[in-house]
Amino acid sequence: MKNIIIRTDASVEIGSGHVMRCLTIAHNLKREGCNVRFWMEPHTGNLIDYVAQQGYETISKAEQADLYIIDHYGIDLEWEQNIRPYTRNLIVIDDLARAHDCDVLLDQNVVPNFEVRYDELVPKRCIKLLGPKYLIMREEFIEARQQIRQRNQNIQRLLVFMGGTDPTNETMKILTALEELTFAHVDVVVGNGNVNKENIEQICHKRSYHYHCQISYMAQLMQQADFSIGAGGSSMWERCYVGLPSSSTIVADNQLITTHYADQLGAVINLGWHEEAKVDTYKNLLNRLDEIDVERFKKIGLQLTATPQPNDWLSHVMELLA
Repeated sequence: MKNIIIRTDASVEIGSGHVMRCLTIAHNLKREGCNVRFWMEPHTGNLIDYVAQQGYETISKAEQADLYIIDHYGIDLEWEQNIRPYTRNLIVIDDLARAHDCDVLLDQNVVPNFEVRYDELVPKRCIKLLGPKYLIMREEFIEARQQIRQRNQNIQRLLVFMGGTDPTNETMKILTALEELTFAHVDVVVGNGNVNKENIEQICHKRSYHYHCQISYMAQLMQQADFSIGAGGSSMWERCYVGLPSSSTIVADNQLITTHYADQLGAVINLGWHEEAKVDTYKNLLNRLDEIDVERFKKIGLQLTATPQPNDWLSHVMELLA
């Protein structure tokens, strides 16, 4: 049995996206017979208990393993070099085109020149898995893509998800914008790390919105929604993957290039940097939803995320471990 350690973190500042996509990786590797452990720090808003509930042991220091997988913006080239005595193989997941010492580099994002932007940043021996062909997708999303439904201009079912922790409090802005508007059904999703989740839950209950916290059925909600207001990052590609028209607010630096480019390609509506996205920004968006060509957004999103084999990265990982 191959032993794998995943080094990642979640916190109020970091968010939960890194851990969530690493859980997808862990589930796939576990099905291949690997023993997967997580190395995580107990930051405020961490998901250590959640990872344990998913069946994975967590550690707090370096240990020997056949493979380390790193998904962390706070870890750099020097850290990777220092961890080499503990492992034969190193995989890095990145979105920021930084220098790395790794055997496999995975960046699933669609950005200008994504095919070549790591050429001078990783060792020559490094296998580069770049672009949407290597999207890290949970099984629920893969199944949802097989059941894409037809949408029309009558947008009555709205999905709001601004990331697991929503550190810039976008959800409250959106709820304020919705005060004088009526939709047949509104789903509001938050993570355990959202410090405003109790207040959000109270507002949802008062307005008969549907409140969801730390869920495992996001793809189902995306299937049912007519439109989604969300953040950039991996959840933006999930919306594209299941053909859900959406807006994206940039809530972290790493989302800047990808969100702008997805907007240029016509896959999402970019609402800009979170400090520029005011209550009126969301209100104006909601008031003009009937003008949005939902089929066009769906078509472009599906085209961008088309892949011949879902989770195509897995075969490369298994080859590395062979």
